[in-house]
Formats: sequence, C-alpha cells, structure tokens
Amino acid sequence: MTPKHEKQEFVTVLVRDPRTQKEDSWHSYIDYEIFIHTNSMCFTRKTSCVRRRFREFVWLRQRLQSNAVLIQLPELPSKTPFFNMNNPHHVDHRRQGLQEFLEKILQDALLLSDSRLHLFLQTQLSPEDMEACVSGQTKYSVADAIHKFASLNRRFPVEEEERKKGKNDADSDSESSSSRLGPSDDSIACGCKASPASEEP
Repeated sequence: MTPKHEKQEFVTVLVRDPRTQKEDSWHSYIDYEIFIHTNSMCFTRKTSCVRRRFREFVWLRQRLQSNAVLIQLPELPSKTPFFNMNNPHHVDHRRQGLQEFLEKILQDALLLSDSRLHLFLQTQLSPEDMEACVSGQTKYSVADAIHKFASLNRRFPVEEEERKKGKNDADSDSESSSSRLGPSDDSIACGCKASPASEEP
C-alpha cells in the first residue's frame, strides 16, 4: 500500500460559543455550538456545525448507555443547582466538560455506530425526532436527515467543492473531502440555529 492510502482517520470536535437562548418570558437556557471536522468514513458529512443544550447531552448519554450496556460511558459535567448561566466560569467549565465527553465518545467504535450520535452531531433534530428517525418512523433516513440539514445550512462551500471534485478523483469516496479547518471565524459566524426548546436548562 502506498502512504496515500494509509491516511490516518481523525475526528476533531469543538464545543464552543455558548449562547443564552430565551425559552419563554421567564426561562432561558444556554446552548453550545458543536463543530465537527473529520475524514472518517463513519460520518456522512465531513464538516458540520449544530447547536445543542445541556439536557440534549443528557438524553444522548442515556440513549448511548442503553444501547451499549457493557461500555462505561464518560460522565457529563455534573448538574448543580448552583450553576449560574451569568457566570462565565460556570459556563466555560460546563463547555469544557461537554467537549471532553464528546472527545471520549468519538474514540469508541461501538458508540460511533449508533445513529443517534450522528443525528445529534450533524442535524438539529429534537430528541423525539431523532428517536423516530432511528426507529424507522419517519419518511427520511438518518443519512437523508443529515444531508437535508447540510443543504439548509450551506456554511461550508469548500466541502461542497471538494465533494464535487472527489467524484472525478479515483482516490476519493463520494462523500470525502479535505475541508480546510481554518480560523474559527467561518464557524463562529455560522448562524447555527438554537435547538428546539425542551425541558431542562
């Protein structure tokens, strides 16, 4: 095999840009941008950006654990009644914990095979819609949902160009791309939508 074919797979995940979202006139919550850049064959899209709130991470961990009972999943940052969304230290501590959680999850091949993880990372579907999708109760498949979200949020034109070029390139699979992971300006201004309102701050 030539070195070209021995390219090492990588998955870069960043949890960043915490923002306060209004749930109603009395309640607010913080959501976080999840940025993925990868060349892994496990992923439908090689670059993606979504926003998720803490309680959706809790849901994800519960679902992953129920489907992989023999694996000890990493812990999420603890939920404390003293958490103050106006305290930058509290918010950043939680953000770091969420990033560490995802970094560990993405190192496990069994967990990487769970469709819920991919819908969580690469679409803005609610937990209810993710469950319906993986259970076959929707007209769209997991891959359809991811492609649809990407087409509605065209923030990574380089990936689209690379993907088109890849169709004519014998070394490329139809979905692979070598998107640049440049300065974070492109994704900070990416305008990820807030996740749908749910029950927990």
